[in-house]
Amino acid sequence: MYYVGVDLGQKRDHTAIVVVEKLEAHRPWNSVEFLGLRVRLAERIALGTPYTAVVERVRRIVRSQELDGNCILAVDATGVGTPVADLMRRAGMGCEISAISITGSGKPVLSGNVWNVPKVDLWGALAVVLERDEIKFAHDLPTIGALTKELEELQLATGSARAGQKDDLAMALALAVWKASRHGFGITGGGESVSHYDAVLKFHCRMG
Repeated sequence: MYYVGVDLGQKRDHTAIVVVEKLEAHRPWNSVEFLGLRVRLAERIALGTPYTAVVERVRRIVRSQELDGNCILAVDATGVGTPVADLMRRAGMGCEISAISITGSGKPVLSGNVWNVPKVDLWGALAVVLERDEIKFAHDLPTIGALTKELEELQLATGSARAGQKDDLAMALALAVWKASRHGFGITGGGESVSHYDAVLKFHCRMG
């Protein structure tokens, strides 16, 4: 199964798209063993790109041979994101679409067709898989340097980036990982403090 995180940018911020594959092994007696996550794609879309073009780019990704019918889309629905998520629903993505409005506190709550999720939960889910070494990165990611820098410099304990530091790729990754965590493999991220995972701030990219 693939999880596609989309962090929607605005005039001064890039839109970022990250594709994460959940690796599993089927064992006897119909059991499934979680083997980890692998980041297959991470890209930024050029500033000024119309949202209609963003929707089309996402559609091409989720309709690709490998992902078609085997992925779930997690879209940032904060602010302008809700109508963009609606555009995606009408675009024939062929996959489940979860619109996620990022909040400052509380617990994840589904309101209509939008999830309200605290930022600390998104960063917390990402911090857990990094700390447990349960996420690997494809060798040929063109943006691996930018993504690594974002992960190294993020203040995960407070759910924020340093002044002037981009976090669009990391947020797209966090959206994908959070959605994957809702389908199991031991991540809770349910409002827990992520201060236990300060080691993530010393993150060094795991390649595999």
